[in-house]
Amino acid sequence: MASFAAPTTMSPLPGDIRLMQTTANAVFVLAALALCAAALLWLTRLPIFAVRSIKIDGEVVRNSVSTIRANAGPKLAGNFFTLDLQKSRAAFEAVPWVRHAVVRRVWPNRLAVQLEEHHAAALWATEDGNDKLVNSQGEVFEANPGDVEDEALPRFAGPEGSSAAMLALHRRLQPVLAALNAGDVGELKLSGRGSWRAALEGGAVIELGRGSDDEVIARSERFVRTMAQVNERYQRPLEYADLRHADGYAVRLKGITTTVPAAPARRR
Repeated sequence: MASFAAPTTMSPLPGDIRLMQTTANAVFVLAALALCAAALLWLTRLPIFAVRSIKIDGEVVRNSVSTIRANAGPKLAGNFFTLDLQKSRAAFEAVPWVRHAVVRRVWPNRLAVQLEEHHAAALWATEDGNDKLVNSQGEVFEANPGDVEDEALPRFAGPEGSSAAMLALHRRLQPVLAALNAGDVGELKLSGRGSWRAALEGGAVIELGRGSDDEVIARSERFVRTMAQVNERYQRPLEYADLRHADGYAVRLKGITTTVPAAPARRR
């Protein structure tokens, strides 16, 4: 008579039980995180967090607060949580006359904006004739030159990226050439080869030549000392001077053209 063995049931090994528990826990945690993320996303989209107001502080001389809001507001996308602060800053800095903006969130639905405006220091000549402006940091910016109350701004013309160097030299050159009593430096030009030219408001043009700022200023100082003697002798207004000569200066006074030996360098 045949006999049959009863089938045996295999119990899970302890390692398998731990794996299943770990997997279940991970699934639970992921589900909980997904639920929290969905809830957080839902909360951030509630109308209560829409940006309700924008407080603007700082310099608002060139623009009214309402004008700034009207220009930058349509470019602001998102609510208190989703608003991109970098893009928001760029939106305010795109407003004419705004140089720098700092944008902060203020709980729960406001923005605080601190503005710094450009301060015009010179005009910047362009090839198309539409002058731009140079601010007090030497940066070229676009704005309506007609908005500037100061009609005596100097005019710069030079290679792209040279505006800061031109402003720096103008600030040093102005007090030196003021001793000629021929007007302020109304125009300063820098050629592509690095040669400087200044035009005074009285009409005189001075070729300053190439070199470092210190070299240009040193030549200008020697020229001014020489011109004191020339003016005393001829009593004629200056029309043109060329300081690019190593051994002297070519000078044209009204009705007179002459060459003046270089004055000795002053010992410092």
